[in-house]
Amino acid sequence: MIEKFYVSTPKIGMVDITAAVKDAVAASSVKDGLCQVFVPHTTAGVTINENADPDVVKDIIAGLEEMVPRLAYRHSEGNSRAHIQASLLGSSVFIPIENYRLFLGTWQGIYLGEFDGPRRRTVCVNCGGAL
Repeated sequence: MIEKFYVSTPKIGMVDITAAVKDAVAASSVKDGLCQVFVPHTTAGVTINENADPDVVKDIIAGLEEMVPRLAYRHSEGNSRAHIQASLLGSSVFIPIENYRLFLGTWQGIYLGEFDGPRRRTVCVNCGGAL
């Protein structure tokens, strides 16, 4: 079952989408299986990381900004930096489902990383039963 939801993003930043993904898992009625979270964009990505201290996601953005310098890239739209940062983050994550719930660690949350906003981004959640 595939659920879609939409996220309004800042210019650059990380948006906690954990609650919306949990809602999609609950709607799927999958007891035990796997949840894929996919972002169909080339200048945004998705990751799992700490959600207890907001400074962690600020540090992730700062690190990605430092890793991918502002250069004169060839891409005519001028957002190659965002494409590279999104590639480093990745376009999907997988989370186990156990007893109808996401199996995340105590401090883990799911984040949409935005590198070329603000935009309205699509998030696809695909839940399947155990194989």
